[in-house]
Amino acid sequence: MIRKIFLLALIVGISALAHAQTADEVYNTYIDFNEARLNADADRAMTLADKILPDTAKLTQKVRTSFYNFLAKLYEEDNQSIKAIKYYQLVIAAQPNYYIAHRALGYLYLKDMQGKQTVVDIAYITKAKNALPHLEKAQACEPDDNTLTIIKVLYKNLHDEKAIDTLPARMESLKKNCIDLLSDQ
Repeated sequence: MIRKIFLLALIVGISALAHAQTADEVYNTYIDFNEARLNADADRAMTLADKILPDTAKLTQKVRTSFYNFLAKLYEEDNQSIKAIKYYQLVIAAQPNYYIAHRALGYLYLKDMQGKQTVVDIAYITKAKNALPHLEKAQACEPDDNTLTIIKVLYKNLHDEKAIDTLPARMESLKKNCIDLLSDQ
C-alpha cells in the first residue's frame, strides 16, 4: 500500500514538472508576447500572457515589471480597467518612480467620473483620493496643463484648499527620481 502511494506521488510530481515551464521557456514566451504586442496582435498577446502569468516568478524582476506594464496597457486598450489597474499597481510597486504608470493609473481611477465633477459622493471621493497621488507624481515628472487642472478640480470638489496650497511643494518633492522608461534587461 505504501509503495502504491509513493508511486502515485512520484507520477503526480513528474507530471507537474513536465507541465512547468523553464525560465528560458517563460522568457521566450515573453519575447513572443512582445512581438505580438508590437504587431498589434492583441489576441495572440493575451494568449501568450496567459501562458506567462503562472510562471512570472521565473522572469527577472525587470522583465516581470515590463511584462506587467505591457499587460496593463493591453487591458487598458481593451477597456478592462480593473485588470489594467491591477497590473499598473504591480508596476508601481516594483518601480515607484515610473511616472508613466502613475499617469495611466490616475486616469484609470477617474475614467468613469467624466462629467460628474459636481456630484461629490462616496464613490467620487474614493476615486479622487485613489487618483490624486498618481496624478501628482505624473504631473511632477511631466507637467501637463490638463492634468494640473484635473488635480486642482478634484481638490476643489473635495474641499481641500490646503492640498491646493501645498501642491507646489509636493510637486517639487515628487519630481525627484522620475523614471520614464522601463528596462527589461
